[in-house]
Amino acid sequence: MIDKINLEGKGTLELRRINDAGSYQHSFGMLPDQTVYTNYFRSGMEGKSIDIRKDLSQIAVKGIKELQMKALTSTAGGAGTAGYGMVPVYVDPRIVDTTRKYTPVVELIPRVTNQGKTADFNKITAKGSAIVAGEDAALNEQTDTYDRASIPMKYLYSIGRVTGPAQASIPSYMLQGFQSVGSGLPGSAFTPQSAPNAKQLEVILRARALRELEENLIINGDTSSDSNEFDGLLVQQGTTNKTSLSAAIALDDLDSAVKDAFDDGGKPNLAIASSGAYKTILSLLNAKIGYMSPMKEVFWGFSTIVYNSMVGEIPIIPSMYMPEGSSGYGTVIMLDMDYIEMRVLQDMTYEDLAKANDSQKFMLKIYEALVMKNPAFNAVIKE
Repeated sequence: MIDKINLEGKGTLELRRINDAGSYQHSFGMLPDQTVYTNYFRSGMEGKSIDIRKDLSQIAVKGIKELQMKALTSTAGGAGTAGYGMVPVYVDPRIVDTTRKYTPVVELIPRVTNQGKTADFNKITAKGSAIVAGEDAALNEQTDTYDRASIPMKYLYSIGRVTGPAQASIPSYMLQGFQSVGSGLPGSAFTPQSAPNAKQLEVILRARALRELEENLIINGDTSSDSNEFDGLLVQQGTTNKTSLSAAIALDDLDSAVKDAFDDGGKPNLAIASSGAYKTILSLLNAKIGYMSPMKEVFWGFSTIVYNSMVGEIPIIPSMYMPEGSSGYGTVIMLDMDYIEMRVLQDMTYEDLAKANDSQKFMLKIYEALVMKNPAFNAVIKE
């Protein structure tokens, strides 16, 4: 056998740590594969038993010395990839969601429970006028007109699936700058969210995707383009109390929009703007009020633009989903929030789906519909 004493002090590498091809070469030199190097039951050419281990020991010691003379580099065994290079790849445990969106409107619209598959409410569409009359005049009753509005529930889903190997092999991660409930407004940073395993990571991402879908539908939902959507704020408002833009938005446009809503009985108390319109309004207010800040902390607990109108202060928040318009002049919708609500048959719910192969499939779902009870109480500014 190879004398291990001859190898002591020669280095830190042992024979068993050498790769297969190198180990063979340094142990057996140029001997062909499957050469018999010890056999006491078989004679060699001179009629003696075969045992060439003494010569092989010298070959092995020489090979170890050759290994010691070569420098061990960071690319030994292959460059750059874990499993091939000697240096493993250390992955940052923080995951950055480069697709994240702010979703403030989801949180600001009142959510109201709803029984049944439709959201129903009554409204007065025409009211009989009171009269003045002479003494002992004929008194005829006045007629009012009522109507019932019925808005169907819509069904939002976010489906995920995690395979068994993924669940077993993916380590815990931290979603950096991630807010699963989706508030996020100017001055309100996203918060990190931990994902201890692959399943939890997938659930968190699916929940975030569902919130972003909900925000988009609240602004841009259109039943005419997709019958599975509910109509959003822009579609339900339509051209009612519309202030048309042919240039960049001005403060006078805000005044006109509030006036139109006020004249129809509304009192807007929230405005949602595209980012371009928000930027323009902020610049206009900065130029107008000079030394005073146009931003103020409102009762929701964050700071944003506050516009002083004929009906009082109106906070203006930006939405990443509000369209800028084809000419880029921006869009602003001014809302009387006392008459806008999200009717919810079932809020976000987790549910396992049927087992599919070696994986776990699940869904998150919401049943809801956006209700704007009277568009005339609101106003919109757009191209």
